[in-house]
Amino acid sequence: MLTTALLLTSGLAAPAALTPVPDALAATPGKVLIPAPQKASFSAGMLPLRGLGLKLVGNAPELGWAARDLKAEWLTRLESKLADSGNISITIGTRADQGLAAKALAAGVYTEQPEGYALWVDATGAYIVGADAKGAYYGAQTLRQLLTPSGLRFARIQDFPGLKQRVAMIYLDSYSKSVNDRLIPMLAELKYNAVLIMSNYVQWDVAKAGGWAAAGGASKAEAARVADLARSYGLEPIPLIETLGHVNWMFQGGKNLDLVQDPQSQNPYAYDTLNPETYSRVVFPVLKEAVETFKPKQIHIGHDEVRNRDRFPARENGKALGFQKLFVDDTVKLHDYLKTLNVGTMIWHDAAFADAVADSLPAQLPKDITVASWNYNPAPDYPILSAIKDAGLTALGASWRDPLNTETYALAALKRNADGMIQTRWTGYFGNPSIWDGQADQAVAYVRGGNSFWNPAAKPLAEVDPTLAETTYRDLYSPTPYAQHAGKLVDLSKLVTRPLADPDEKGWIQKGPDIDLSKLPTGNVKIGAYRFLVSGAVMLKGSRGAVSELPVQATIELNQKADRLAFLHTTGWTTPINRDQIGRYEITYADGSKVVQPLEYGRHIRAWTELTPTSMVQAPGWRGQTADGLDVNLGVLDWLNPKPDQVIKSVTLISEGKDANLTLIGLTLIWGGK
Repeated sequence: MLTTALLLTSGLAAPAALTPVPDALAATPGKVLIPAPQKASFSAGMLPLRGLGLKLVGNAPELGWAARDLKAEWLTRLESKLADSGNISITIGTRADQGLAAKALAAGVYTEQPEGYALWVDATGAYIVGADAKGAYYGAQTLRQLLTPSGLRFARIQDFPGLKQRVAMIYLDSYSKSVNDRLIPMLAELKYNAVLIMSNYVQWDVAKAGGWAAAGGASKAEAARVADLARSYGLEPIPLIETLGHVNWMFQGGKNLDLVQDPQSQNPYAYDTLNPETYSRVVFPVLKEAVETFKPKQIHIGHDEVRNRDRFPARENGKALGFQKLFVDDTVKLHDYLKTLNVGTMIWHDAAFADAVADSLPAQLPKDITVASWNYNPAPDYPILSAIKDAGLTALGASWRDPLNTETYALAALKRNADGMIQTRWTGYFGNPSIWDGQADQAVAYVRGGNSFWNPAAKPLAEVDPTLAETTYRDLYSPTPYAQHAGKLVDLSKLVTRPLADPDEKGWIQKGPDIDLSKLPTGNVKIGAYRFLVSGAVMLKGSRGAVSELPVQATIELNQKADRLAFLHTTGWTTPINRDQIGRYEITYADGSKVVQPLEYGRHIRAWTELTPTSMVQAPGWRGQTADGLDVNLGVLDWLNPKPDQVIKSVTLISEGKDANLTLIGLTLIWGGK
């Protein structure tokens, strides 16, 4: 602990001792299979990679997809090619082949469950025998997770989905390609079998001609491309075009205002169901183009939250008929139109099953409609699924991001024999990039959904490892090779301003031993994928009284080259201002040049008590608890050096002195770029 006199200075500086390590960063295969198989056992041993090649038995497209994905896995993870044939085979086929069916029976993992598969790896090879071609494809997704740099792990797996429909929601906007080209393969690996594609703002021909196409919308060509891409990964595209309510898309540019439901609305939200031009000018042409573009089996027409914003009904002729008749007539009209195009209809549940109409409205709906019930809170049960089924309709559940919402709803869907689940995502109509940086927690929920929809009885991932869903999302969305990078651990002990423990309310954040970081491992420790030398905290000045007299900055003298710097850091307190710059790192080179890395709260850094991963810019590090049971965490900012050939003279930490005060706990130099 530094002396009080030293703490009162405006800044600290000290040369740092460095410890070379071979594994400053080590990207390694995960040990937990996601989704969790229904039945799996593992034994010691590996199938060597040398001489290994593919052997496809059959000509179903899904077998080709399986080969494609396995080859991509080898190339990404091992930076090597998987051969089309070899001395030892990865055999992929279905039970339609009698020889493979007999082998699966002999291995004790045979299954006839739709989309199920048998998988085993032993010294003779790796085998995937699908109950059908889709099952063989899903088996390949599991085999990918058995790959290590040393070989394929020995395993015996019998697996099949718990829920028939496993749907993930994605978006179309001007950022679609860069996001969906990563997202779709990831969703396939998580064994989803459909995507609900938010398509309100696709630039339909009718919208462009009428002047109400949104500039940020995806083109029709992009929509068709995403649909084709989804199918090539076993995901059935279901376009979502919100109708009746949430129809701001048809009033873009101040157009079609004669069709609004509520003429007094300042932000038109619903359309007039009694004006024939609503359908002839807008809705039917859009649905027709959507069918031509996506070639779907089903379209989701929304119909939720119809009365949440504007008056509905608002016009006198509508008031005379009442909401229930207007809702039913509109739903039937759209359903019947889609039926002429050989396309089914899906709606949300809330307006149709609201308490005021639940006894009468559902009975008036066509029985071939699918009703998706959204409920975004965890609960012991979701009886609405049975209410939908009792009305003679197909039922799906729909979850969002809250802890255990996805898991409890999937279990209820299995218990109540619903057709499946939708993992929703509400990141804004033009917010695709936010699934990595801004609203990443919603994408982390994709991993939880994949696990629970495939195997609703599986243990929630948070109970297996609190950061498992987050680390899995990072790894699947932006996969990296399984590689070990050498580097040097920086000893920060000469700059430590606060100990991690607080036995006397003079350490950490001066709240006492029940609220400190005393459970954080110290010394040369592996934290996440990184290695750090942890001795204490270089905590800087903040606005709180407990840290108001700490230094504003601290300089670490390095005089080393590095490709990357890994900062294990946090803040002592939160701030209500998202993306507020709370400090910065100034990297100074031997030639006098300087690079500044700003630290925006919620993006590059967050408080040790803030658990929600809204951004993947920083990686998950350590997760633990305080003595009084408070869940806490530390993140890692992996900074890519733009000048790896130059010597880094020093790194200076600078605090802005706000509520969220910069605190560095570990620093590691890494060799080898991303």
